[in-house]
Amino acid sequence: MSKDKHLTGEVYNKKNTPKISLFSKHLHWLGWEGMAQTVAEIGFDGLDLTVRPDGHVKPEQVEEDLPKVVEICHKAGVEVVMLATIIRDIAEPETEKTIKTAAALGIKNYRMNWYHYDETKSIDNNLAEFKAKMKDLAAMNAHYKVKGAYQNHDGTWFGAPVWDLAQVLTEINSPWLGCQYDICNATIEGSKSWPLALELLSPFVHSIDIKDFIWQKSNGAWHVKYVPFGQGMVGFSTFFKQLNVLNVEAPFSLHLEHDLGGAEKGMPHLTIPEEEVVAAIGRDLKLLKAIYIPTT
Repeated sequence: MSKDKHLTGEVYNKKNTPKISLFSKHLHWLGWEGMAQTVAEIGFDGLDLTVRPDGHVKPEQVEEDLPKVVEICHKAGVEVVMLATIIRDIAEPETEKTIKTAAALGIKNYRMNWYHYDETKSIDNNLAEFKAKMKDLAAMNAHYKVKGAYQNHDGTWFGAPVWDLAQVLTEINSPWLGCQYDICNATIEGSKSWPLALELLSPFVHSIDIKDFIWQKSNGAWHVKYVPFGQGMVGFSTFFKQLNVLNVEAPFSLHLEHDLGGAEKGMPHLTIPEEEVVAAIGRDLKLLKAIYIPTT
C-alpha cells in the first residue's frame, strides 16, 4: 500500500506517454534471451541496458554484443531505450565505440559514469575539469546524434547538489548532453527543495529514474533504506505534476533498489526465488502505470 496520500490513481496526462524501461541491473541473473522475455512479459516498453564491466554487455565487446542484444529484444517485442555506461571521457578506449554502436542501432540515450570531487582542489577547479571532459563528450555525442546524460546521485559526487551539474550543463549548452534526473536522489539531498533543483535542470532532462526510499536509524545513525515504489518519502504526485508544468518529456527507467535477494545490487545469483523478483518488479510497474500513464 502506498504511503503517499496523493497516490490514489490520479492520472497526470501528458502529450506523449513516456516509455518505461527496466534497469537491466536487476536482471543480471538472466541471460539476454531470458532478460528480454521477462521484460516483455512484465509489460515494460524496453530496457535501460547495462553496458559496463558487471553488465549485460561488456564495454570491450560492445561492437559485437550490443547488436545481438538489440536483435533479441526486438524479437521479444521490447526496445533498448537507453544504456547505462561507464562513459565519462572521450580519451577512454570504449567511449567512442559505445556511442558509435548505439547510434548505428538507433539507441538515442545513454547514461554517463560519475565524477568525484578532488578534495585537494577548489570546487571551481573541479568544475572546470568536469566541464572540459563533458564538453568533449557533447561534441562526440553531436557527431553521432546520441544524447548523453549525467545522473544526479546522492552524497558528495559531482551532481549531487544539482546546482553544480546545472551550472556545467548550462555553460556547455548542448542538446546532446544533459541529465538523467533521479527524483529519489534529489529527495535524499533536498527533501523540500528538490522542485527548485528540478526546475533548474528541466531544460537538460534526457531521462528519468524512478525509485523510492525512507530514512532509517540503526546503530545510532540515520541511513537511506530503499523501498518499493510509492511506499517511501518521494513525493511522486508532486513530481509528476512538476514534469507537466515544466514540459519535461523523457523516458523513465524503473529502479528497484530495495531488498530483492541480490537483484537490487545486480548480482548474478539470487537468494530468493526468481518468481518473487519478477512479481516485485511487476507490482512496481503496475502501480507506476496506474498512477502516471494516461488512460483512454
